[in-house]
Amino acid sequence: GNTIVLTFTNTGGGLIAKGGELKCFTIAGSDKKFVWANAKIENGNVIVSSSNVLNPVAVRYAWADNPEGANLYNKEGLPASPFRTDE
Repeated sequence: GNTIVLTFTNTGGGLIAKGGELKCFTIAGSDKKFVWANAKIENGNVIVSSSNVLNPVAVRYAWADNPEGANLYNKEGLPASPFRTDE
C-alpha cells in the first residue's frame, strides 16, 4: 500500500511521541527521493506515509547531523536512535 509499518523491540513500556505529533520521519519510493512524512504510533508500531509517495520502500528517522525535533521515545524517557531502513 502507501504506508510502511515499523516494528520495534526492547521498547520498555511502549512508544510515545514526546511533545505532540511524531517528527523527523522521511519516506521514499523506488526513486530514493526522500520527502517529509506523516508518522503515528498505532498498536506499538510506527506507521509512516506521505501523499507524495504512493509505493514507499524506505524510511529514515532523524537522519541528519543534528536532528532537532526528533521526538520518538519509549515511556521510560529513552530516545530512539536515528535510523534508516535503506542501505
